[in-house]
Amino acid sequence: MKTTIEISDPLLAEARALAAREGVTLRTLVERGLRRVVGETKPGAPFKLRRASFKGKGLAADLEGAPWDKLRDLAYEGRGA
Repeated sequence: MKTTIEISDPLLAEARALAAREGVTLRTLVERGLRRVVGETKPGAPFKLRRASFKGKGLAADLEGAPWDKLRDLAYEGRGA
């Protein structure tokens, strides 16, 4: 696949010189470098949401079917919100 990347002039000159010394193309050199970086980079552990539930018996019977705004107001009651 073809792509375009921007490389600083001094780095490109060094890379071209290195490729010439090693008898490889610039493409080969860039691919080797990318493979090395990708290989060294270990994927982090996937995000896992901590368990934040608590013991209880669910929604109180008198709040069954209550609209969200009432539940929200009860949740924030006495908290200055």
